[in-house]
This record gives sequence, C-alpha cells and structure tokens, in this order.
Amino acid sequence: MSGVLRSFRVANHRSIRDEQEFLLLPVYGDGWAVPVTAVYGANAAGKSNLFDAMDFMASAVRDSFGRWTPDGGVPRRPFELDPEAAAKPSGFVAEFVAEDVRYTYGFVVASRIVREEWLYSYPEKRKRVIFEREDGAIKVGSTVGDLRGKMDVLKALVRPNALFLSVAAQSNVGPVAPAHRFLVENLAFRARSSRQQDLDRVTRVLGDPAARDRLVSLVRCADMGIVGIEVSPRSRAEVMLRDLLVREGGPALPVSEEIRFAHAGGARTLSFDNQSAGTQSWVRLLPAVLDALDEGRTLLVDELDTSLHPLLTAQLIRLFQKPETNPRHAQLVFTTHEASLLRSAQDDEVLRRDQVWFVEKGSDGASRLSSLAEFRPRKGESAERRYLSGSYDGVPMLFEREFEDSLLSRYAS
Repeated sequence: MSGVLRSFRVANHRSIRDEQEFLLLPVYGDGWAVPVTAVYGANAAGKSNLFDAMDFMASAVRDSFGRWTPDGGVPRRPFELDPEAAAKPSGFVAEFVAEDVRYTYGFVVASRIVREEWLYSYPEKRKRVIFEREDGAIKVGSTVGDLRGKMDVLKALVRPNALFLSVAAQSNVGPVAPAHRFLVENLAFRARSSRQQDLDRVTRVLGDPAARDRLVSLVRCADMGIVGIEVSPRSRAEVMLRDLLVREGGPALPVSEEIRFAHAGGARTLSFDNQSAGTQSWVRLLPAVLDALDEGRTLLVDELDTSLHPLLTAQLIRLFQKPETNPRHAQLVFTTHEASLLRSAQDDEVLRRDQVWFVEKGSDGASRLSSLAEFRPRKGESAERRYLSGSYDGVPMLFEREFEDSLLSRYAS
C-alpha cells in the first residue's frame, strides 16, 4: 500500500472561512480509509475549493523551498468577503497513512510567513514528534536522530515563507521522506490537467502494450462502438521528410502524432476530435485511473461525471470499491452532481453513506461541509430522493417563478 488519505482540515481558504473537516474514515466496517468519496454541492457552493485547498497544501510542500521567491510571501488565497477573516492566517492539516505508518502533517500560514508547522507519526499507535515549528522556532523529536544531526544546516536554509518539510525533504532527511512522498506524489489532482496533457498521457499509455490493452478494453466495455485505438503520424508529408533526411545521413526528426479510433463497421479510423464528448472524457480520464490503481494513489477528480453516462460513472466507482480490481488500496475522491449514484438497489449499492459529503454555501458566502452519515435515515428511505428534495445540504435553491419572471419582465416593458 503506497498510502491513503484519512482526513483533511482547512480554514480560511477561498470560500472556506471557518475550519472544515473532510473525513475519509469508514463509519461502517473497518480499514484505514474508504476507497471512494463523493462530494456533492450546488454550483459555486465550494466543492472545487475543497480540492483547491488540498492542492495548495501539496504544492506548498513541493514548491515553497525551491520555487517560492524569498521576498514573495505566501501565495495563499484567504476568504475575502470578510476583511477581518481575510487578515487571519490560513490552516491546512492532513492525516494519512504512508508506508504503513499513520502521519499527521499541518501548517498555518499568514500572507508573509509560516506561523506554525508540525509533523507527527504514529508507529505502533504511539505519537512520535518528528518536528514542530512555531514563530520561527523549530524543535525536533528526541527519537529522530537523522534530523537532529542536520538541524543547524536546515535552520540556516529555511526561510520565513518556506515550509520546513519542503527544506528537509530537499536535504534528504530520512524521517520526513514518507510524508513528503505521500503529499507530493501520492495525491494525484486530475483537475490540473489540460486537454493536451491528457492526450499526451493517452499516447504514452498506448505505447505500453500491457497498459494499452487495458485502456482499449475499458473503452470497449463502455459500449461506445469503438473496437480499437491507435497512434498514427499526423501528416504523411512529415514521415516522408523524416525518412528522406535519414537516408541522407541526417537525424531522425520526431513526427507529430495523433490518436485515432476504429469503430465497429467503419472502414476508416476517426480522430479524437470526431469522437463524442462522452468518449473524449472517458479516454482522457482512463490514464489517471489506471495509474492510480497501479500505484495505489489518491486520485482527486473535479466533476467526475462530466459528459459520462451515470451507469459508466458507477462502473468506474466500482473499480475502486472492489479489492479484486483495487488491490493496492487506491482512492477515488470526486465532486459530482449525479444524484443517481445515491440510489441503493438491493445488494447493489454504488456509494455507502460514509462515502458521501455535501458542500453548502451560506448567506454569508462561506462554504460548509457535512456528511451523509450524519443524517439518520428511516428504513427504506431513498437518499437520492431526499437529496433532490433538499433534505440534505448541497442542492441549489431554484424557484420556477423567478426564472420565468427574469424573462417575462423584458417582454412586458
């Protein structure tokens, strides 16, 4: 097991003003963490800001020492609707398992400096202080010999706006390595990918015979009419020019390539742009899914169901839910509006109640989190129906008459 995310806390980040806790711990059953977590909420409720907060934490661990400028402060994004809140520090805390040991890592930052930072591990269920930092003072635990021996050098390197974890990892300090690797490598943020980045990943997967077979098989299983996928030169003229240069003793210049699809009953292959929006979304997503399942990563996807049929989304979720297809304990964390995933047919539950969270934005503009597990269901109650009726948080308040009046007022003038 590479690692799993167990919880995340954040305060004063974008629309999240007050501290919110996002738990991925199983309420029903056991295990380190749930393999799938869905986050529901109305448009602009703050779902993406929860993911953005986790992304900020990971990028700060990766970049604060090497990329943040010494006099540039901390590039945080506090809650700006309230000037008093905007002036307060922002906090980020993650609890996770890395290399079979539980860790808690967190930091508090102001606009210019790191106020607090800490890293604890729990080998054999006992708390072990790796380091603590407060107001510029850094202390290390008594049992972390490798870190204690390098403290003078590390203190000289760490800047007021850089995280100590970032500095220590760059200096090859062993005790911090598992936590650093988890936050930088194990958290995979799908939302950051551009179209071209996604297609480049698809091309790389298609270049690996074993991975290619799995990707093509998953596309076929999605019943999109596709029977094959190949990577072909984009221009025959480019190929001819390359071959001519090679014959004349010149270098073998790279040739631009494109992904093409063979459809059942079709005499010709079609380009990626000629596929449906659903096919494009599915193909772009699959490399990240296969990588997460292979490496045991925590994959975070904003708007998972975009252009995907609900039944296809449900099948994707089941790949992570089942130990047979997820032996390395990968996690899928995603935002969605798809209420049908809350439906529970007999013996065919897509999401458990402890795998569903809601984000709601109040009249003050602040986002708040709640879990479906907090609500006590009645026997036979439909979570899908109750969600759509507004019994839970995370649905927009829509008034039909106001929609009509917005247009009718123009025609009446």
